[in-house]
Amino acid sequence: MTQNPPGGPSTLTKLYSERIWPSAWVFVSTALVIPASLLVFLPINLFAGVIVAIVLYATVVLVLVATSPLIEVLPGELVAGRARVPVHLIAGVTAFRGEEATLQRGRLLDARAWLLIRGWVAPVVKIDLADASDPTPYWIVSTRTPDALVAAIDTARAV
Repeated sequence: MTQNPPGGPSTLTKLYSERIWPSAWVFVSTALVIPASLLVFLPINLFAGVIVAIVLYATVVLVLVATSPLIEVLPGELVAGRARVPVHLIAGVTAFRGEEATLQRGRLLDARAWLLIRGWVAPVVKIDLADASDPTPYWIVSTRTPDALVAAIDTARAV
């Protein structure tokens, strides 16, 4: 009887994996809930104000971490958050940075597109779909390493 390696068998077949964690500035800026809650609760009770501030900030951090999406490219499919698409249905992949990425997320965006974007990650990858029966023309996915994601999807499509 053979055993799977630690982490399960799928860890060996992943071509790409990225969790889109919030940036440090997101945690710093959300720390503003601490003085805000202190401002409200300190006149009532010092101890309650401190406890509420700590619990509120911890909850915000927990929500940010728990809702960080995972992007994976497996040999047969692309997984972005809760969405999945077989790689044979991907027509093309393009990476965008800077102003081009802003345009893709804004003025050039098709309302039918599926989005997995996070404001703290500027680069995006546009994934065109080849399924005529799907009303979604393409996906826009935030990623810190757009070139690596494009290369992984191209590799998965070639296999």
